[in-house]
Amino acid sequence: MKITVCIGSSCHLKGSRQVVEQLKELITAHGLEEDVELSGTFCMGKCEQGVSATLDDQQFSLSPENTKEFFEKNIRGVLAAK
Repeated sequence: MKITVCIGSSCHLKGSRQVVEQLKELITAHGLEEDVELSGTFCMGKCEQGVSATLDDQQFSLSPENTKEFFEKNIRGVLAAK
């Protein structure tokens, strides 16, 4: 499972650093380092939609406020179902 978070200037202003930090902490806290790859990239072309992120090529709009919910539903939920 691969998560890529935009760290370009627009997303940075919208909280991409906090999103990345939260995801790193959640991945580590749940022992998912072997299952989840987290990376950053510059502009994904979706600047108006908040912090842009992809999870296995599916597009998401994240914020520091919804990152934990995203993680629980789209990462832990999917991995638990496997």
